[in-house]
Amino acid sequence: MLKKLLTEQPYSGSSRIDEMETREMLEVMNRADAEISAAVALEIPRIAAAVDAIAERLDRGGHLTYIGAGTSGRLGVLDASECPPTFHVPPELVRGIIAGGDKALSRATEATEDDPESGARDLLASGFGPGDALVGIAASGRTPYVLGAVAAARKMGALTAGISCTLDSELSHAVEYPMEPKPGPEILTGSTRLRAGTATKMVLNMISTGVMIRLGYVYGNLMVNVQPTNKKLEDRARRIIEQAAEVTEERARGLLEESGRNVRTAIVMGKKKVSREGAEARLRNAGGKIREALL
Repeated sequence: MLKKLLTEQPYSGSSRIDEMETREMLEVMNRADAEISAAVALEIPRIAAAVDAIAERLDRGGHLTYIGAGTSGRLGVLDASECPPTFHVPPELVRGIIAGGDKALSRATEATEDDPESGARDLLASGFGPGDALVGIAASGRTPYVLGAVAAARKMGALTAGISCTLDSELSHAVEYPMEPKPGPEILTGSTRLRAGTATKMVLNMISTGVMIRLGYVYGNLMVNVQPTNKKLEDRARRIIEQAAEVTEERARGLLEESGRNVRTAIVMGKKKVSREGAEARLRNAGGKIREALL
């Protein structure tokens, strides 16, 4: 039952929060939030398993889709939307679906979350296929919209993972890769946009960033797929080449131009002292991964 869920329990430290001075109120919130990182840390082994499995799917040409309702759906759409500008990947590589469609991003339409068939329909309408990976997001772990989408994905043989914030959730039982960060009761009872939302965002950060690292879009801690399309990004690209290839600023600028303004190619050219064609061949043979191309 809903009332038994961890996310629906009262948080003892905020039982009189409406009587507190503003500073004390915010200190209670801050103390509660300080517990979230530890809760997520306990789930790292399961998050890591999901990251590796998703990366393998994407490396074989698949896509990653997040699906959720309300706050969970908005967080999934946000994480997906940040992948193209951060890693310069195609918009369709990581997609987010929210119950109620795009209008639900700015205006709550929570009624659709109770329809499992709607979740399945929205997933299939997005072009999701058996070679793809689905991450269902539901703080309570019981949202019918999400469970319907997961069931449809499993039926076609796609990879399924789930993020919920309560113990032994229905969503966790429905997916192959369950993740259950448990930050505990909310300071406003049942308001999962707070601690559960923060925990979910942290896990999503780990998933998208971890997957992109595994796919070779990062070298060291540098975003090496940056495209120098304006002055700011050109300066960033030059600095990345300078640091990664261990060359002077002047040489980094030259490598950027010699490489056809491709940062990854420029880094391999600088590190291995090879031509553009040689660097491109190395990267091609390494599936675009710089570290393997340098071996």
